[in-house]
Amino acid sequence: MKPTTLFYLVFSFSVFSFAQQEIETDTTRRTATIEYKSLGNKTEFKANAPELNQIAGAPKAFYTNFWEFGDGTFSKELEPIKTYKKNGDYTVRLWATNNYDTGKPPSTRPKKINVDNAADDYEDEASMDGALNLQRNREPMPDEDIVIVFSYKNTKSYTTNGKFFLFYNEAKYKADNFNLIETRPYHNEKEINDAIVYASKFDSDVYYASAEDNLLSLKAKPQDTTVRRNLPQTLNDAKFTYRNSSQLSFDNMEPNEERHVFYSLKTTKEMLKDTSAIISVRGVYVPDNSYDNHHVKDMEMEIVTSHDPNKMSSNASFLNYRLVRFKKPKFKIRFQNNGEGPATTIRLETDIPEMFDKSSIEVLDMYPKVKICPKYDVAYSCLDTTYTAKQAIFTFKNIYLPGSEQKNVKEYDSTKGFVKYRLKFSNDFHKKKTKSRTAIIFDKNEPIITNYSTTRFLPGISIGVKAGYNSFADLKNSESYFLGATISPYKSYRWYWQVELLNSFHKFDSNTEITEEIVDDGAIGFPYTERTTTNRSYNNIDWEIPVLVRYNVNNYIGLGAGIIGTVSVNEKQEQSVLTEQFEGQGADLFLFDSSTTNEDVTESFTNFRKGFLVEATAGFARIGPSLGARYVFNLEDDYNYLQFYAIWKF
Repeated sequence: MKPTTLFYLVFSFSVFSFAQQEIETDTTRRTATIEYKSLGNKTEFKANAPELNQIAGAPKAFYTNFWEFGDGTFSKELEPIKTYKKNGDYTVRLWATNNYDTGKPPSTRPKKINVDNAADDYEDEASMDGALNLQRNREPMPDEDIVIVFSYKNTKSYTTNGKFFLFYNEAKYKADNFNLIETRPYHNEKEINDAIVYASKFDSDVYYASAEDNLLSLKAKPQDTTVRRNLPQTLNDAKFTYRNSSQLSFDNMEPNEERHVFYSLKTTKEMLKDTSAIISVRGVYVPDNSYDNHHVKDMEMEIVTSHDPNKMSSNASFLNYRLVRFKKPKFKIRFQNNGEGPATTIRLETDIPEMFDKSSIEVLDMYPKVKICPKYDVAYSCLDTTYTAKQAIFTFKNIYLPGSEQKNVKEYDSTKGFVKYRLKFSNDFHKKKTKSRTAIIFDKNEPIITNYSTTRFLPGISIGVKAGYNSFADLKNSESYFLGATISPYKSYRWYWQVELLNSFHKFDSNTEITEEIVDDGAIGFPYTERTTTNRSYNNIDWEIPVLVRYNVNNYIGLGAGIIGTVSVNEKQEQSVLTEQFEGQGADLFLFDSSTTNEDVTESFTNFRKGFLVEATAGFARIGPSLGARYVFNLEDDYNYLQFYAIWKF
């Protein structure tokens, strides 16, 4: 065998092997399996999950589990013990979430089990304090599944029939964040296909939300479930805010009965890319069809790329700069005690970008639930807020937050906490991206640094009106005025693009006279000379299309440079021809006859020329009026010019 042939075979085999390895790596995903065993009239569940891949520098990796037992109940315990009320077959589902792990959450197949140790007289403990609750198994990650649990309770003293709604995919985002894959009801809930029938009656034995039926309070209190009255308005507001919904009805719900419906949603690949963003879903619960009384709850979620309980997020990921002056962006800091013992002091050192006013911070909610600390030392639990030059420091004092590794702690949610706050913009802030993060310190341990929470502004559109004068130094008797429009991003901070369309009116004369002489030695009886002189003048309508990059030095000075194309959309040429006849030749000439003829020629879309430009403006550089000067270097002879203009951007 030739050496080249041998090399080719070895090379091909190596490439093939490498490709096979790559494919195997890309398509193989870790899986977790469900294990269970019976203990008397109880069933013990356990997840056989793959080994975790620790994120370098993060706290110790661990799993959290979400179980759906197939009878309408669920658990967030790591290894739950379940008592079924009836014997039979059940489909158990598990979602294992890998915290501080580098890979994706492991996939799990539903498992069918047969229960023959049920306890008919067993009653589940009541878990709901109110009539409506929304929960999720984990934070949404692009191209992953998520489970939302819609829990509702009959708080009345009689059996009811009612309905409820889950709204998702906020209309303010262009792409959908979720696709609804499956709805799993366990109490014969049915999909509502007909138009909603409103009762227009109200139960007088309940407390109503004053005059805030327009859901303004929901925007400030996303977990508000105060009973409301105006059901048509609530549903219209929800349909305006969200693109999609699920509508279900229920029957024969006993007093104090709790029910749960499970929604499996697949997060889309197009899901909002900002992993510090907050998205939401909304639940509406009508406990009795006879009345329009209803409950409303919004559930906020943070988009993630990996599951990290310590995270900073914001609802200000994308802002419209025109409309933010009086808005108060909200931020949320989540944390979890992963220690072996409880934390008594938690310190959150949070960056506050200079565009925000630190003194305007307003704490909206927190967990553990405590009072705001007074200005003097106290012995009770409280939240203290202090400031440095660039940070706000939230400190939980005299609290008890158990650790996830602590003995006898089964509910991992009890080891988590958060602070939600909002604040105003500073008096003078610019349109620029910001980044902030938080250092989380449990007692005297090393700080845990969160992700960056970003705020950025949508480009927006600014339309400008522009007018001025063009000075052509190389053209004879030139007069040029223009009027046009500009388009650019709204009130950009430093660099931005700008496109213009200018309509100019330009008059000028040709710089050269065309002269011809014909000399005759005497064909008409004596020597003579005939001279023809041609003059041209132009009256044009030109379109100029500059495309440039501009830079705002500050609020008042701007610079720019770019390219420009110009075409005469209408060119009117006036030509004058003077014919003169002289007796004689050479220097001794005697005019004995002359005549003048005029000719007009009109053409369209002629004389295309291109060039580049530089400019400077003074005034209100970002928005409003300013004056400017521009010099255009044309690649055609005699067409360089200086432009003076006034512009107003809106």
